[in-house]
Amino acid sequence: MNLPAPEPPGVRRDPRWGDLERLRRTNPMSDAVLDEVRGRHIRSGDHWLIDFASCNYLGFDWDPEIMDAIGPAVKQWGTHPSWSRLLGSPRLYPDIEERLARLLGAPDTLVLPTATLIHASVIPVLAGRGQVFVEATAHRTVYDGCVAARGQGATLHRFHGERPGELEALLRSVPPGVSRLVCLDGVNSMSGNLPDLPLLARLCRSFDATLYIDDTHGFGVIGERGATEPCPYGSRGNGVVRHLGESYDGIVLVGGFSKAYSSLLAFLALPTWLKDHLKTSAAPYLYSGPSPTASLATVRAGLDVNERRGDSIRADLHAKTKRVLDHVRHLGLETLNRDELPIVEIPLGRAQDVDAVARFLWDSGIYVTVAAYPLVPRDRVGFRVQLTALNSDEDIDRLNATLTRLKERFPMRTRD
Repeated sequence: MNLPAPEPPGVRRDPRWGDLERLRRTNPMSDAVLDEVRGRHIRSGDHWLIDFASCNYLGFDWDPEIMDAIGPAVKQWGTHPSWSRLLGSPRLYPDIEERLARLLGAPDTLVLPTATLIHASVIPVLAGRGQVFVEATAHRTVYDGCVAARGQGATLHRFHGERPGELEALLRSVPPGVSRLVCLDGVNSMSGNLPDLPLLARLCRSFDATLYIDDTHGFGVIGERGATEPCPYGSRGNGVVRHLGESYDGIVLVGGFSKAYSSLLAFLALPTWLKDHLKTSAAPYLYSGPSPTASLATVRAGLDVNERRGDSIRADLHAKTKRVLDHVRHLGLETLNRDELPIVEIPLGRAQDVDAVARFLWDSGIYVTVAAYPLVPRDRVGFRVQLTALNSDEDIDRLNATLTRLKERFPMRTRD
């Protein structure tokens, strides 16, 4: 019999993570090993599933034009430029930054390997020894960056984005001359919803606070609005700031290419003076290994594809998302999704059913993101469906039919 290895002396597990640890050990939907991928069909062992857990929203991970861009770039630059960016950047970097700034309509951009590295290093720089305000549902990596800032002398507060008066009172309480940094998600990674950015931006500007936005799930999917937009996602996929008609005055936007663009790279949209400052104060620029050449090449090719075909891809993605949401509403199931973005979180009627529900979906050939406690509060335990342009109409039919059977078998939370 294989017994679990003893824990090192002094190490104590946080009991809150017990549910998640049990799920990891017992459920095939958690910590799965995937043996084969064919677009949005994946194989684990001899079991095939339809992938509704991918964040490759535009399907760029299987776009032939983007895949073909890797070989020539590797022949020119090798597999990995191993200097830190402070020592040297292949021409690919400034080319991407210039094109990205034009797409975003931002004063400047800085690209680094991942959004997680950006949050961990840039939030403490922006915060200094001032006051940091993090929205209660912000992504865990944003919160971790704020905790790192607290460890370096900042004071940390939490607020709820749907209660602007709460943030206003906190900002008003800060003594004059003390810096203020407000951190929140653009498109929320769990609910798929948008913040009231115009209101929050106005509030931050009135108190001279910097607004730091993580839009890793919005960039590439939503963009600027206009009379000729092909769908409610807007045009060009240039992110939440442009989508909600805001300027970059007092705003630092963080976005990632690892979701919609399927490439290992992330960025900040920021003023040039701050970009220059981060080159000597942010650890990823000074010390980290850079993204591999393949990722830089696929970002560059993805920007080309986005210019030519991005809006039609987004319109197709919206249509597929709406089909799922319409069916969820027809079944009377509750979902937090109100903005029709391709993240559909479905809470369960009973949190203790999460293991059985995940196994039912697995056996039905549907692969989703399980939302277990403490990743979400107990009253929101359930699962998250993520739609991509690469999911076929047949995939959507199979998902909707499975949701119908799921409701018949398990107590689900319904809309009031």
